[in-house]
Amino acid sequence: MKKTNEGYEIFIDGSSRGNPGPSGIGIVISKGDEVIKNISKYIGDTTNNIAEYSAFIYAIQEALVMHLDKVKINTDSELLYRQLKGIYRVRNSGIKPYYEQARHLMQGFKFLEINHISRKYNKGADKLAVMATNNIQANTLATSLDAKSIKRADKERWLPPPFCFAKRSSGGGKSGLQQGGVS
Repeated sequence: MKKTNEGYEIFIDGSSRGNPGPSGIGIVISKGDEVIKNISKYIGDTTNNIAEYSAFIYAIQEALVMHLDKVKINTDSELLYRQLKGIYRVRNSGIKPYYEQARHLMQGFKFLEINHISRKYNKGADKLAVMATNNIQANTLATSLDAKSIKRADKERWLPPPFCFAKRSSGGGKSGLQQGGVS
């Protein structure tokens, strides 16, 4: 029986200039030495820790959309890694909704491995996150990850996950919810 989605690795990084300040996420999805997809998203003003969580959440959402059920995720964020592994408790009330959403989404995989890696092994995701933070057009910067050039990097505004699903409408006395999302 052939297993079609083994060997997928995802490298993630979050970036914040000012902490809090303009922030972005970078994600590199690869299979072996081949880069499958690059994602670079500006996420607004937030902290570096929330940017790291946003990168993780977006990455596992993307893996679920791609129907991957066995994934290795690599992060250089020690806090994110240790909190998701249960080594550290989540004390910051601003991070708790991100942590809870991440833990919930993690249940959608048959196998999900989270690794803490050195920054020097996360250069591709780092460059994508910094590009998004600096609002640089993705197609103007060529970078590499293990000698593989970035083939595609999306640059569209993305709202942090806990707040992108629904938002209160503010017009005409309506009190219902309306669909939120990419703006």
